[in-house]
Amino acid sequence: MPQNSKLADLSEAGVSVWLDDLSRDLIDSGALRDRIDEYSVVGVTTNPAIFQAAIAKSDMYDEQITRLAAEGADTDGALTAITTDDVRSACDVFEPVFVATDGVDGRVSIEVDPRLAHDTDATVAQAVELWNLVDRGNTLIKIPATKAGLPAITRVLAEGISVNVTLIFSVDRYREVIDAFLDGLDAALENGHDIARIVSVASFFVSRVDTEIDKRLDAIGTPEALALRGKAGLANARLAYAAYQEVFDLGVRFPALKAHGARPQRPLWASTGVKNPNYPDTLYVSELVAPDTVNTMPEKTMEAFADHGWVDTESILGKAAESQEVFSALSAAGIDLPDVFALLEREGVEKFESAWDELLTATAAQLDTAKA
Repeated sequence: MPQNSKLADLSEAGVSVWLDDLSRDLIDSGALRDRIDEYSVVGVTTNPAIFQAAIAKSDMYDEQITRLAAEGADTDGALTAITTDDVRSACDVFEPVFVATDGVDGRVSIEVDPRLAHDTDATVAQAVELWNLVDRGNTLIKIPATKAGLPAITRVLAEGISVNVTLIFSVDRYREVIDAFLDGLDAALENGHDIARIVSVASFFVSRVDTEIDKRLDAIGTPEALALRGKAGLANARLAYAAYQEVFDLGVRFPALKAHGARPQRPLWASTGVKNPNYPDTLYVSELVAPDTVNTMPEKTMEAFADHGWVDTESILGKAAESQEVFSALSAAGIDLPDVFALLEREGVEKFESAWDELLTATAAQLDTAKA
């Protein structure tokens, strides 16, 4: 099958196309390979909710669970074995992409246990454990951008481990993530690591921002408030890209690291599935096009873009002032933006914890059945 022209155009515009999904079915059926060949997919992201859906809907894990039960594995150990096996297999699928892009893409992400989101030391320990268990250079360890996650990001990078920073909602927190990244590279260099081999992305969530702010704008109900619906998510991401340019294109700190081979920490647009049916279903892809970015899409969004998406190469560059005006208008309309971002971070962690708890419960039940 030929490459889909719309996704090929997106890739040509500088956006790395990643799939926000992974399952053993996807790997073993060859569908993941097809996405590389036909849809320009050059990476994969996972999270606890994705693994929960994958394992709950498939019988392809039954044999492994039976074996793990016979070996006496506990629930956490079994789940770690299952998820790291899938990520390792996906890394092998993406190895040619990893080599062809000199390590920029061909990446597969796996997240630390979301229950550790507020525990720095435990996050670092599990990040190192996952890196060693997967044992593939094209792995990315996902660490949430909580207050406890920020020093964990620095410490994990300092070990020479590539990191996907997740659950970023505000530009202020994104700037802290960039600082944590630069601190990590400084430490990695001091520790004797080749920082040219360290890659990081910063996953900036988009649609959830609109969902929460639109709800508040509807509650305010004034014409001025209602006119701002659907504008916050894009404006927030565009301001994040301006912050990225400020540091990595114009800043004074990164060039010294770049001289040692360091690569910039690319912005990754996450939560790109459109929640509001009144908005175009490719909104958070078509309107977030800029060089050196990643867009990770759920299957439904990727299919929609392949069918009728468009590439607007002027959708981000030069839009910082306009985007700041949107935020000023939101504040003037009565939106408490710091409260929005604090709520979204808290809910983001809680949603992943809930999915992980469901997965642990289901895995425990399967282990008990296999032992019976």
